[in-house]
Amino acid sequence: MNSTLFVNVTRISVILAFIVVVLGAYVRLSHAGLGCPDWPGCYDKLIVPDKALHADQLYPERPLEHGKAWKEMAHRYAAGTLGLLIAGLAIMAWKRRSISGQPVIIPLVLALLVIFQALLGMWTVTLLLKPVIVLAHLLGGMTVLSLLIWLLLKQSSQGQVVDINAARFYPWTILGLCVITIQISLGGWTSANYAALACLDFPTCHGSWWPAMDFVEGFTFWRELGVDYEGGVLAGDARTAIHMSHRIGALITLLVIGTVAIKAIRNNNKNIALTGLITLIVLLVQISLGIANVIKLLPLPVAVAHNGVAALLLLSLVTLLHYSTSPKTNTGDFVG
Repeated sequence: MNSTLFVNVTRISVILAFIVVVLGAYVRLSHAGLGCPDWPGCYDKLIVPDKALHADQLYPERPLEHGKAWKEMAHRYAAGTLGLLIAGLAIMAWKRRSISGQPVIIPLVLALLVIFQALLGMWTVTLLLKPVIVLAHLLGGMTVLSLLIWLLLKQSSQGQVVDINAARFYPWTILGLCVITIQISLGGWTSANYAALACLDFPTCHGSWWPAMDFVEGFTFWRELGVDYEGGVLAGDARTAIHMSHRIGALITLLVIGTVAIKAIRNNNKNIALTGLITLIVLLVQISLGIANVIKLLPLPVAVAHNGVAALLLLSLVTLLHYSTSPKTNTGDFVG
């Protein structure tokens, strides 16, 4: 059991985690989140049943739609495979814990996080797409992806020395990560409450720069149980408040992360400069996709791409953080 195996499994896990995030967005945006009304199977089966009669008898209130059911199960199969890979990483890390340079804490944290993600996946279904659970599930997936890329970057840079120009960039990466985390959360809340089309014009909303909005109702996170949240339950003013908050967040994100990216490009450290250029490109693509979602009335490919590029933007900032972290901090997760 050598380090090469650990690194290769981590690489595969990063790719699969990204696929899981994109698949989750596809399931949510294609209204297939309740394609299987039970968990972890689908209509009491481990695969989507061929005959609707059996399924309809089990859940008469939720008739079987094969297309939606298979989308949901594809996401579950991918997430389950990712969980197994992360469990393997945790086991390998624990067995190799006495070896210098072997990361231990992050693999164990990932294993615990995957268990919690599985619970959130179950609650997403059993609580009928409750928005706060849907948002938590999204953020959990993004966290898993971020920790995996961090783990991979750490493995590939052991023994490297970070210069002073890189270390000085550290506060900017923290600022960028805070902003993108808030914006991804706003995007997830927009999607979970079906508020993406609350405004059908751009850059104004309902022909106004500041339309009627109900922020209190829009940002009430905990609501009653037993309600089917598919399609959304909020009134128009509450959805508009959510949508406009995401737009304002996008403007702040453009300004802040754009500044971070430009400063990174000008940094003398070539790794930071290159990652900064990638961050700027990804940021501009993401803003363009967001505008296209409104103008084109949320076409599924564009909406899914918007989620996927958000994940890439997050990963670019995590990479910037890695390159700007001091050597002393870099060794904090290792057991020697």
